[in-house]
Amino acid sequence: MSKFLSVGITGTGSYLPEKELTNFDLENMVDTTDEWIRTRTGISKRRVVEDKIATSDLATEAAKKAIDNAGISAEDVDLIIVATVTPDMAFPSTACIVQKNIGAKNAAAFDIEAACSGFIYGITIGEQFIKSGVYKNVLVIGAETLSKILNWKDRNTCVLFGDGAGAAILQPVKEGYGILSSSLGADGSSGDYLTQPAGGSRIPASIETVANNLHYVQMDGSEVFKFAVRIMAKSTLQAIESSGLKLNDIDYMIPHQANIRIIEAAAKRLNLDMDKVYVNLNNYGNMSAASVPVALDEAVRKGNIKTGDIVTLVAFGGGLTWGSSVIRWYR
Repeated sequence: MSKFLSVGITGTGSYLPEKELTNFDLENMVDTTDEWIRTRTGISKRRVVEDKIATSDLATEAAKKAIDNAGISAEDVDLIIVATVTPDMAFPSTACIVQKNIGAKNAAAFDIEAACSGFIYGITIGEQFIKSGVYKNVLVIGAETLSKILNWKDRNTCVLFGDGAGAAILQPVKEGYGILSSSLGADGSSGDYLTQPAGGSRIPASIETVANNLHYVQMDGSEVFKFAVRIMAKSTLQAIESSGLKLNDIDYMIPHQANIRIIEAAAKRLNLDMDKVYVNLNNYGNMSAASVPVALDEAVRKGNIKTGDIVTLVAFGGGLTWGSSVIRWYR
């Protein structure tokens, strides 16, 4: 093929559990206060699933909305990519379960794990299949049920996270629009800062691992914070430079919703007014791979993003990983 296709996001969708868990609820569960959480993170509440709800259930609903928003059918979908660190099970993949649920019988399907950066990794992967002419319609989903892997007695982690799912349809778009550039990265040498130690082949599940809380999220908050502040701005700058644009060309930024201080610090480093930064952290907390696509869907449906706008997506997460994309919006 002599010329690559332009690839854009042509449909978005999201789904959040109905149950809300507020900071005041947490005051009755763990040694914390609403003020402590809000002043240090910017979070007031988050959504959590009921016991019988799995990640694929949230992903399925978000997928249906994105498909409908793009004006296609499930049978038109060629590939499903689900980014998650909370899959229903080791196998089959959550993507295959979603494929069954929505009736996307013509789609290939697989999961990826890049923690909170997963959705940006996913759209970057999906873009390659379309721009090279292999597929026409790619469904990328970020979905998490983090409440199932949290230690609700650990105030340093349980106050931060929430459950949810967001999805996007990728398709060929008009030349000059769509994803202009992406920047992905990883630093495995710092992986110990954010982990779920047990349950894999290194430390298989046992009575001892359960008793020692090794199936729960463990985080060195101060190290993750320092990393995030630096990498959010750096990754965005790399993607902007690769696109041939300048920082003042950015119309809107959709950042990973981990901590309001991190978001504000990244915006300051980029000299970007907070009016151009979408923040829903207050209502949902950190939804890992679901964070960026949920925020993107909300911003689109509110009319904050319009055709021709330069939109940047940026995230960081366990691994450690990071990623950013620059998109000239086309809808």
